[in-house]
Amino acid sequence: MRSELRMRVLVLGGFADSLINFRGELLRSLRGRGCEVIACAPDASPQVRQALAGMGVEYRHAPLARAGLNPLADMASLWRLRRLLRELKPDVFLGYTIKPVIYGSLAAASAGVPRIYSMITGLGYAFSARGAKAKAVGWLAIRLYRRALMVNERVFFQNPDDMAMFRELGIMKPGQRSVMIPGSGVDIDEFRPAPFPKEMSFLLIARLLRQKGIAEYAEAARRIRQGHPHVRFRLAGWLDEGPDSISEIKLRAWVDEGTLEYLGRLDDVRPALADSSVYVLPSYREGMPRTVLEAMAMGRPIITSDAPGCRLTVNPGENGYLVPVGNAEALADAMERFILEPDCISGMGAASRRLAEERFDVRIVNTIILKAMGLN
Repeated sequence: MRSELRMRVLVLGGFADSLINFRGELLRSLRGRGCEVIACAPDASPQVRQALAGMGVEYRHAPLARAGLNPLADMASLWRLRRLLRELKPDVFLGYTIKPVIYGSLAAASAGVPRIYSMITGLGYAFSARGAKAKAVGWLAIRLYRRALMVNERVFFQNPDDMAMFRELGIMKPGQRSVMIPGSGVDIDEFRPAPFPKEMSFLLIARLLRQKGIAEYAEAARRIRQGHPHVRFRLAGWLDEGPDSISEIKLRAWVDEGTLEYLGRLDDVRPALADSSVYVLPSYREGMPRTVLEAMAMGRPIITSDAPGCRLTVNPGENGYLVPVGNAEALADAMERFILEPDCISGMGAASRRLAEERFDVRIVNTIILKAMGLN
């Protein structure tokens, strides 16, 4: 039987692995404060279920399609989420990523959940892609976000650009409470500095989406390899669903021509980071890129875009370089600087580690979240 003295907190994500990789420390912190914690996401693997159980966290399947633009399917998901929340009766709801935020918040309000919170972890395709379809998706997303966030007690943002955009678009109303957090944070004990490899190598880890700058990375690698054929350019991640995804044919062409080495999807990114000299993420827009934080914690210099979320991770010339969005030539120039000046790699890597410790430690992030939710 449920203890009336224990707060029941339900955390909803769109991707089950993220419950461990991105929210694991937050779930542990909630348990450490005596909360009863339920983690929800679609189709968790046995490994994720086991890891959650080891934390003392209950897992429940969330009937939610992570990708796709089917309104009827999303309305069905909303109805099922409402039924699940009525069954579980949480005191607190926290959703992150677009569909859990929108449909989770609406379902939580309909189910009578007393306290509702959302975390905006990035704006994605609906706000960054171009074309008629993307504009239609963006128009719908704005209206759904506006309605969903009205029922939130507080909304967490990972960068000031996203917060400002939500204010400008009228998604967040004047006086509505928002809280800035430095991304999802990184466990600086789990991700520790590692020796650099003997051979110069660059690494990018991401879902294989155009907006992650995968094509620019490949083009920059092609340019550099013309003069520096010994340099390695590696890519880790997985082919994703949706209109912004990189095709398997395109990926195979990059590999077959020798431009990129494809590592596939990694359960543990630390060996790949340890085997890299410099980490690269030329993304068009992020909430706060978790892979960059992990690379920083492991003492790697960073090359990333001068774009929302990304730019917050680099002090130019101190721990890496910022490049314009969508500019393969500038990206190649930044990478070549490390090839021509390899002595700067260790110093910039050490600066990355210091920034990770000072700004992005997951304990700092979770303290802000729990205080804002009144659970500290």
